[in-house]
Amino acid sequence: MKAAKIINPVLRASLALLITSFAHAQPSGPYHVSQTFHVGGEGGWDYLTVDPEHKLLYVPRSTHTMVIDANTGKTVADIPGQKRNHGVAIVPNAGRGFITDGEDASVTVFDLKTHAVLGKIKTADDSDGIIYDPASGKVLVVCGDAGVMIPISPDVDPATGKADPAVDLGGKPEFLAADGQGKAYINLEDKDQVAVVDTKAMKVLDKWPTAPGGSPVGMSMDTAHRRLFIGCRKPQKLIVMNADNGKVLADLPIGPGVDATKFGGGDAFASCGDGTLTVAREESGKFQVIQTVKTPRGARTMGIDPGTQTLYLPTAEFGPPAECQSRPRPKPGTFMIVVVSRSGK
Repeated sequence: MKAAKIINPVLRASLALLITSFAHAQPSGPYHVSQTFHVGGEGGWDYLTVDPEHKLLYVPRSTHTMVIDANTGKTVADIPGQKRNHGVAIVPNAGRGFITDGEDASVTVFDLKTHAVLGKIKTADDSDGIIYDPASGKVLVVCGDAGVMIPISPDVDPATGKADPAVDLGGKPEFLAADGQGKAYINLEDKDQVAVVDTKAMKVLDKWPTAPGGSPVGMSMDTAHRRLFIGCRKPQKLIVMNADNGKVLADLPIGPGVDATKFGGGDAFASCGDGTLTVAREESGKFQVIQTVKTPRGARTMGIDPGTQTLYLPTAEFGPPAECQSRPRPKPGTFMIVVVSRSGK
């Protein structure tokens, strides 16, 4: 048999172009933007909370909170009655959800099945970050301007009940995480510290510096390995901290405008307003950045479904800044949720 003929030059060039195009189309790491939900509607946005069991997203939009199907992006409910909301905590065992309202200095209580508003509980000025702590059985609310953390019982009477006494943090809190064993860790943005709180005694145990990171805002935790992931703005760092003694294990570069960190499936994430999502992982005993995912500008917060490692990042299209303003303004009706998925999931 004769040797195979030389490939036609035109065909060779076409194959080379196809291979090059395919290579460029592949993600440079395990995560990629898989879809975008064009939600629309009015209002800003802040922390997004995922209900992984029912595949729902709770999205505060300043004066109302949207409930969105995590699979389709369709709005399934809209919870009204807030002035300047920030975050949502859900407590499935109590059948209730809780929304912080910074301007009203309160928390809106709603029914998880009907999404009807049940009432409000007074908190303190600038009620912001909120989580549920299973160890104490309390919803924990941090209030930035007031400098306190306020516990609330999930079964509180929303008409006549009150929050528990506030815990003075000695600084301006931004966000927090709990280890499920009786400790909460709270970023103090103005002090460049993490406050460690005993959530059973409800008292501050210690304060740890976040240096070389400063202005800590985003907070999440790997509870199994006792690691805190702290997003810092000045300088721009993802700080990895030992949750037992406050030792800084790593400081990794991230983009400007970080507002949230998350952890799931062995990976840590930092979402930044410049349109970057940093992915970090511990490999051979060393933390390192394994990927930077390009996202739309303004995607600075996020929620995670830990079972699928799917991330949901709210943002919008932006126009030029208004007169006398330095920040660009979101274009009306362009609010969207960017979905970042892990390849193969």
